[in-house]
Amino acid sequence: MKLATHHVEKPWGRTDLPAVFAARAGAMTGEVWFDAPERPLPLLVKWLFTSDRLSIQVHPDDTQARAAGAVSGKEECWVVTSAEPGASLGIGTLRPLAAEELRAAVLSGEIENLMDWKPVRAGDFYFIPAGTVHAIGAGVTLVEVQQNADITYRLYDYGRPRALHLDEGLAVSRAEPYTDPRSGRIDQSAEQALVDCPHFSLWHMRGDALVQRAESAAARWIIPLSGTAAADGASAGCGECLYLEDAAAMSVTDDCAALVAFARPSHGG
Repeated sequence: MKLATHHVEKPWGRTDLPAVFAARAGAMTGEVWFDAPERPLPLLVKWLFTSDRLSIQVHPDDTQARAAGAVSGKEECWVVTSAEPGASLGIGTLRPLAAEELRAAVLSGEIENLMDWKPVRAGDFYFIPAGTVHAIGAGVTLVEVQQNADITYRLYDYGRPRALHLDEGLAVSRAEPYTDPRSGRIDQSAEQALVDCPHFSLWHMRGDALVQRAESAAARWIIPLSGTAAADGASAGCGECLYLEDAAAMSVTDDCAALVAFARPSHGG
């Protein structure tokens, strides 16, 4: 089925979204995300559009989140689809920071200079494990695939008047340099495994590979980056998302390239 589309306004959003997203005039859209209104799904797919830096934040893991009364923690993967010159992602810190040093840096604002702001361009991808201190910079468009949990602890928000969660965030943060190997660049010409984690795997696929993977019995989300994919009477292009729970016959246009997220069997829909 084609998932329902939601536009979410954010203070760091943009008014100049690509035409395929049919943005409302004047709206500061920061997120476009997809769901099945009739039931929760284990993964959430979003597009993000930034004109300013997002808060410096952290997510708990499953155990930490459940101890706080939430359903699950949040791990996510970012795939950059476009980036303005000088755009960056803050992932980890330049050096390890103990909890009290991190607290002092957040309160003083020095955390801005201690983040590892990585220059990015289209085709870069990064997996963000729970506990990673992170922020998305300005001038970035990316696809985010995440555990479907609304649990974010803001550590620092550049003085914007939004709630912070300093104590909760410090308790789950690993403020250290980012070394996760699940990052790199997409090979646009090949089928490529991007990320594998306990909750999902994420692939980049084109053409026939997409058709063959449609035979999988695992729950999966198909996120076209170009062209169109169709299955079970529903079709989706860039700016849309298909969800398939069982094996299905699929057709794709010659120019179709997509991200495909597979839920782990214990995290199926």
